[in-house]
Amino acid sequence: MKTQFIHAFYGTGKGKTSAAVGQALRGVEEGETVTIIQFLKGKNADEFRLIEKLEPDVKIFRFDKSESYYRDLTIEEKEEEKINILNGFNYARKVIETGESAVIVLDELLGLLDLGILDLDQIKELLTMEGDYKRLYITGNVLPEELFPYVNVVSEIQLKKDDLQ
Repeated sequence: MKTQFIHAFYGTGKGKTSAAVGQALRGVEEGETVTIIQFLKGKNADEFRLIEKLEPDVKIFRFDKSESYYRDLTIEEKEEEKINILNGFNYARKVIETGESAVIVLDELLGLLDLGILDLDQIKELLTMEGDYKRLYITGNVLPEELFPYVNVVSEIQLKKDDLQ
């Protein structure tokens, strides 16, 4: 299975998660399994409820226990939620190492860096792990220049206009 292609979707625009998940779903058509791990969106993020119907080919995991986005939590709630998020990060490492899925989406992985939940070295280590997967997609608002050498494709999604905000 060893192709190990990493694609980052980042920027201020909307649609980073949709782009990553859309790319990942192409693998289902080819008979590949897909694992999507979402961070920082709260346990009830239902933007992809429809995708749950594609199980067992597609598995979605959210380790957040809070009903709210991480940024909206109190300091005490953030400390508790950080433990859950780190469990999700460790699960992502396991999926990469074991080859449990050919295609992996780590939605808002870069957000964990922005919030100080993970540091740059932890992200670099994840991206360079010996693993058995074909494609890994990561998303977030900011992709530090230091991570560019660890990623094969970088797509910046910018917001040009939004009359709905």
